Amino acid sequence: MKLTSDKSLEMLKDARGKTSHDGWIDHSICVGKTAGKIAEALNLDVEKAKTLGYIHDIGKLIKFEGHVIEGYNYLKKLGYDDCYSNVCLTHSYLNNDVNCTQGEPTDIPFRTEFIKNHEYTIYEKIINLCDLMCMKNVVTLEKRLIDVISRRPQHKNIVYHVKEALKLKKYFDDLLGYNLYDLFPEIKENL
Repeated sequence: MKLTSDKSLEMLKDARGKTSHDGWIDHSICVGKTAGKIAEALNLDVEKAKTLGYIHDIGKLIKFEGHVIEGYNYLKKLGYDDCYSNVCLTHSYLNNDVNCTQGEPTDIPFRTEFIKNHEYTIYEKIINLCDLMCMKNVVTLEKRLIDVISRRPQHKNIVYHVKEALKLKKYFDDLLGYNLYDLFPEIKENL
């Protein structure tokens, strides 16, 4: 079953006040809007990019810890197409590597095998990047990474994750033929 950006936003609005805080909802809305702008600049399906961005953290509605699996299972249970549930799994892991994440990876065999063997779509890569550029508003990747590092315990994989995140931005800079940040003049206000 197809999921739309309108339905995804409705799901986020319905989630307000149902978890310990709503910051993840504002973040998800930012990810969706940011993904839509990047998709538009690359002549991709804007609706799909926005929808995936809005829904990527939906597992936090169920449980913050382990939200990637929770989101995957939740969307599967609702009967949505694989692309929507898959983004719940892939959004936190760069390069098909469960060790390329912001926090300490845990061994969940299904997730580990899925990440290792799944070929990331361009949309999943966009969500990877936007997840690392969005707080309540879009910011530079560097600012967001510093924010995350300052709030969470540092793990041995953090340097690897930061380097790969910067490579991901360069990948999109190269696809666009210009600095991705040029799509977001508001970033200068959020420095």
